[in-house]
Amino acid sequence: MRGEVRGQSSFSLVQPAQRVPQGHPIRRIKALADAQLAALSPVFDAMYSGKGRPSIPPEVLLKACLLIALYSVRSERQLRERLEYDLLFRFFLDMGLDEPGFDASSFAKNKQRLLEADVARRFFEGMVGHAKGQGLMSAEHFTVDGTYPSGECRGRAT
Repeated sequence: MRGEVRGQSSFSLVQPAQRVPQGHPIRRIKALADAQLAALSPVFDAMYSGKGRPSIPPEVLLKACLLIALYSVRSERQLRERLEYDLLFRFFLDMGLDEPGFDASSFAKNKQRLLEADVARRFFEGMVGHAKGQGLMSAEHFTVDGTYPSGECRGRAT
């Protein structure tokens, strides 16, 4: 029997976490990242003023940088685009389906603050340390792409 094409509903109670399989590795990585970010919370408190307009939370910025590294996202603009349709990315960043993505230029500016404060290094070193400690890393193969115009290099284990 031929099925019917149904239009999309305009209302749903499904959350991104319900669409990411329970056994998907991103769930384990998210737990590690959240634990590392919780440990850095006092550092974030000291970095940000209690006054002014709220920025993109540093936790979101750092987890977004982790997604960029894990999924070889080429730019902040491409990350912004992926947030529009990739439920896994929304799950990882604790974003709801109707929550707007961040502006790419604001992301880049706020990320720079974390780099200058050396928080990004601490976060990534902590993530690597936890991953090594739990036997989640392999030294079997590593590639580096040095083609980024800014001169930065990003490595990716494969």
